[in-house]
Amino acid sequence: MSRANNRPVLYSALEAAKLCGVVNQTAINWIKNNHLKAFKTPGGQFRVYPEDLRDFMIKRNIQIPAELRLACGESIIESDTILIVDDDKALNSVLAKFIGGKIDSLTVYQAFDGFEAGSLMAEKHPEILIIDLDLPGVDGFDLCRRISEAERFGKPEIIVITALEDDDAESKVKKFGVNYFMKKPLDLPKIYETIKRIIEK
Repeated sequence: MSRANNRPVLYSALEAAKLCGVVNQTAINWIKNNHLKAFKTPGGQFRVYPEDLRDFMIKRNIQIPAELRLACGESIIESDTILIVDDDKALNSVLAKFIGGKIDSLTVYQAFDGFEAGSLMAEKHPEILIIDLDLPGVDGFDLCRRISEAERFGKPEIIVITALEDDDAESKVKKFGVNYFMKKPLDLPKIYETIKRIIEK
């Protein structure tokens, strides 16, 4: 049985309908006509296993949302993708151009604030994040914690970059599962080698 947050996952007909982008009655009709595999609870309610819903959606060419992929134990990370999050537009663009030029297979996304970063992460599920700790209106340490703890982001590899004069910054972010920490001004060849190792791993 699939699990999310260590709890068994089952979907009601209504939840299955929402994931498929249809109304509740449509999902019930699919179940009653044996198109979508389900079972009844003692109270007479339909329940659907994530794997059965995923298989049904694949057959119907319905896009499978990240939530369902996670419930099925799949990774939602998109390989060979990177998101650079830094409000310094010049540095952000230099990094994007340098990394994209060095690794042809890599798709590079850019965000210049925490809000844009969150939207792109939810939509693109990048494999690697480069995050500046000192973003306007955002606690960079808290951002690292939320990314590492939230299943919906798929646990990307995080490279923290910072100009903050904080001797404890590296140890703080490493508590949140951040494996790579670099001080500004950046060593671009070192960033390239780090990204290359992550992709090859």
